[in-house]
Amino acid sequence: MHKISLTLEAIRKIYEQPFIDLILQAQNTLRAHFTPNTIQLSTLLNIKMGGCAENCGYCSQSVHHSSNIEPYKLLTKAEILAAAQKAKQNGATRFCLGAAWRGPTHNQIDKLSEIIPEIKKLGLETCSTLGLLKPGQAEKLKEAGLDYYNHNLNSSENHYKSIVSTHSFNDRLDTINQVTEADIKLCCGGILGMGENEEDRLSMLLSLSKISPPPNSIPINMLIPIPGTPLEKQPKIEVLEFVKLIATTRILFPSAYVRLSAGRDTLTRTEEALCYLAGANSIHFGSEYLLTEYTPLPSAESDLAFLHTLGIQPESKQLSE
Repeated sequence: MHKISLTLEAIRKIYEQPFIDLILQAQNTLRAHFTPNTIQLSTLLNIKMGGCAENCGYCSQSVHHSSNIEPYKLLTKAEILAAAQKAKQNGATRFCLGAAWRGPTHNQIDKLSEIIPEIKKLGLETCSTLGLLKPGQAEKLKEAGLDYYNHNLNSSENHYKSIVSTHSFNDRLDTINQVTEADIKLCCGGILGMGENEEDRLSMLLSLSKISPPPNSIPINMLIPIPGTPLEKQPKIEVLEFVKLIATTRILFPSAYVRLSAGRDTLTRTEEALCYLAGANSIHFGSEYLLTEYTPLPSAESDLAFLHTLGIQPESKQLSE
């Protein structure tokens, strides 16, 4: 698979078409590439909380902000595997390890490389989101069997510098390049509602389209304005703008999972259903919160009951045990 050849004008033309036409095109695109009425379930575990040296304006785990979370060190192998087992029992097919680091040390990569094969033995796909990678670390994770690496662009290149100053947009692209060159599948998306404008959102999609190969999973997050962070007073994005961006993402990346991630708990169930109609076919689910207490998730039982009401079945794909 090669990178998509697009222009900002072409993306805008898709995004600005009549709403019903946009939704219809997105749903037809979804059905051409995935089994209708199915959803992929991913569980994300925060394996190391807080103390991050980066100053990302949306994040409660930065040492630069005063969000009053309780930091903790890297969880033990037993704790991580217990959480993975619970995720599988809930119906998840992918288990993601998240850590609040600028980037992992080689020793930390070695520790995770011992845990990843054990998670895969449970029949789960594996993903990690560990920050900026150093040369050779992506290859080490690939050797351990890692299936996906998450590293979001978060916004447009132009808007990114107003969100964080301790690293650059190009730093993020460098880690993404290391991941794709190591032949690890890429999970890469963005956060809406950080003060960006419409052109920034469409430019982010353009940047995603230039990645080769394009992302296999695209999380679309809605900003949760967290007290003590620079973005704590940002107003909530309009839901229809959020839905239109999901639909446009689905059309541009027909083979990718488009995932509802942070902010899903702020949607009504009707609004969430509209996101599925627009082409979202994956959610983070099955844990008390996404990464911190500021980003809660509905319970697994509540989510499964709601999906059943919609007639949407969880994907049953699991790795051979």
